[in-house]
Parts: sequence; structure tokens; C-alpha cells
Amino acid sequence: MNAPIELNDGTRIPQLGFGVFKIEPEKTAAAVKVALDVGYRHIDTAEMYGNEREVGQGVRDAGLDRGDVFITSKLNNGFHRPDDARRAFDDTLKALGSDYVDLFLIHWPLPTLYDGDFVSTWHVLEEFARDGRARSIGVSNFQPAHLERLLKESDTVPSVNQIEVHPYFTNEEVRAYGREHGIATEAWSPIAKGRVLDDPVVTRIAEAVGRFPAQVVLRWHIQRGDIVFPKSVSPERVRSNFELFDFELTDADMEAISALDRGEPGRTGPNPDTFDRIPT
Repeated sequence: MNAPIELNDGTRIPQLGFGVFKIEPEKTAAAVKVALDVGYRHIDTAEMYGNEREVGQGVRDAGLDRGDVFITSKLNNGFHRPDDARRAFDDTLKALGSDYVDLFLIHWPLPTLYDGDFVSTWHVLEEFARDGRARSIGVSNFQPAHLERLLKESDTVPSVNQIEVHPYFTNEEVRAYGREHGIATEAWSPIAKGRVLDDPVVTRIAEAVGRFPAQVVLRWHIQRGDIVFPKSVSPERVRSNFELFDFELTDADMEAISALDRGEPGRTGPNPDTFDRIPT
């Protein structure tokens, strides 16, 4: 069962969602409808992805009430200044065709751009939470030092931190900080862009439990408590990725997969401490 996780603000989010990163806009609405038809009720998008409008269309095409689908979006890197953030958020709601978003995130901390002032951006997200247009607010790709600043300089603890997590990069320091402060971890790149699927440890476990390697890795995330949202435009794979709740991995399996961690060299994406980029 895709049981929801309760966030620190009382909001409940389905632990397994559907991601639309790098799905072309012209394919997004159909992919979202397929996912919702399968049973997903959590869609993760972002301003940077360029497909918010199509996510909204996919929800409508599925014939579901807006309140039945948890939708996340994220602030684009070019709009951290407060007035820019307000305009960008308005554009997100317009694109989705909704008067609210379930979760809105600062996509990257951008530690040196804008004088490193992501705190004033966070204060704007607090406005969205107060007026109800963002049911929950959080961050993405924030390291413990970034989170420390938010906790010291604002009144709101982020509900989630969406970070890179997979067996080759378990990101335990950031996950541990989240646990300590009641911040849920969302895992992006959960199968390391496919790199872990041929790993002998993963394929051995998959054969033993009679599952696909991707299902094994996604189940590893679920049992660790990560919120996860794999993406695919293949209906068969979308369905397969949802079939995670009728089997379990043993403690030995979990430990073997976790032991694949390579630390910093295992990253598939940039390091948030040094990544500063505005999309062009």
C-alpha cells in the first residue's frame, strides 16, 4: 500500500510518486495520465522542467479532483529575489491551472549567487504557506549548513528536503540532519540514472526475490523511509515501478544495497555547495 507520510506541518504526502524531470512537454500530459490511471497520486514537477502546464492537463485528463492529487513544484534558479519569486509562483499556479500547490520548494540553494541570500527567498515561501497557496513548503538540494541558516533565521522548518539519494550515494549526513529536525527526505535520481541496475548486488537480490532491479532499488528507498518519485514514459515501466508494496527486502538485503555507497564520487548530479547556475 502506498501509505502517505505525515510531514512536520501535518500534511500527508504519498511516499511513492511520479516524476516528470526531462519528460518533454508534449509527452508529459499523457505520461501523467498513465501514472494516475495506474494509481499514483503524487506528481513531482518544477518550473525548471518546463512542463507544469502539461502536468495540470494530465491531472484533468485523468478525471481526478484536484484534491486527490499531491502536486509538487519548485522555484526556478533565476527567481530567488523576493518579487521575482512571487511572480514565478503565480506563473506556476497559472500553468498548473490550480489555485494552490501541495508542496513548493526552493530548487537549489545557490550558495554564492544573490549574495548567498536564500533566506529572503525562504521568507517569500513562508508567505505562500500563510496564505494557503502552498499547503507545504520545503527545499531541494540543501546541505546541513544551508538548513542551519534557515532554522536560525526563520520561523518555519522545511517540510522536506529533496536531495540526490541512491545506493551509490546514500547521502547519509543530510538524511540524518533531516531526521534530527523533522525534515522528510525526498530522493531524486533514485536509481542513479540507471547505473545501479546492473550492479551484481542488486541483480542478485532481484533474482532472489523475483523482481526487476529497479523495483528492488525503489523498495530499498521505501523501506528506508525516503519519499521517491521515479519517472518513465513507458506505461509498462510506470506500472512496474508502482508494484513495490507486495514484497519486502530482508535486513541483509538492505544492508548489502546500502554498502554500495561510494560517497561523493557516487553523485550523478552537481554538489550543492558549489553549484550556482541560472538556466539560460
